[in-house]
This record gives sequence, C-alpha cells and structure tokens, in this order.
Amino acid sequence: MLDALFMYLKVILVGGTICMIAELIVIRTKITPARILVIFLMIGAILGGFGLYNYVVDWAGAGATIPILGFGNSLANGAIVAAKTDGFFGALSGGLIATSAGIAVSIGLSYLVSFFVSSKTKKD
Repeated sequence: MLDALFMYLKVILVGGTICMIAELIVIRTKITPARILVIFLMIGAILGGFGLYNYVVDWAGAGATIPILGFGNSLANGAIVAAKTDGFFGALSGGLIATSAGIAVSIGLSYLVSFFVSSKTKKD
C-alpha cells in the first residue's frame, strides 16, 4: 500500500512539474503553446537519444511518459532501436512505428470529440 502511494506521488510530482514548467512558459513569455509543444518534444527526443530521459522514466513511470517529453523520448528510442536493425530507413520509420498506437488513439479521440465540441477562435 505504501509503495503504491509513493509511486503515485512520484508520478504526480514529475508529471505536474513538467506541466507547471510549460504553463509558466505560456504565462510569462510570448511563446505560443504550439512552439512550447515542439520545444518540449525536441527536449524529450534529445534527452532520450542520449539515454538520459530513461532514468526519469524508470523512476517516475507514467509521470514521465505521458507528457510530451515522453513522446519525444519514445520517438528517439524507436528510431535508435530500428536504426540498429534496419539501418537508415529504420531510423526514419522506427520512431513512427514505436509511437503509432498513441498517434492513432490521439487522432481517433480528437475526431470523436469534434462531434461534441465546437472550436472557437481566441479574440485578442
């Protein structure tokens, strides 16, 4: 019971910290959320490429894999593994193969939600 509670605490701490950093960047700077998303994805891919983000994933579990940093890490790890077996073309396709389930679910759920929610443009 105590181990599960500690695991949940680590997940909330790491995932919440990542999200808090992103939110502070949105609030304090003029960087758009789309650019912050790309920056975090690239940071996750770079840290994953060097094998550094895997330590965070091992410690924090879903708190590190669910945010966009974890997606970048998955892309990099998939590309590295596929490059070792399939060479150059594996490096190009490995990241997409490793993350294809998450991409498919995201697209499918976005399509489903679009039936129930109408988007509105933000007025300055």
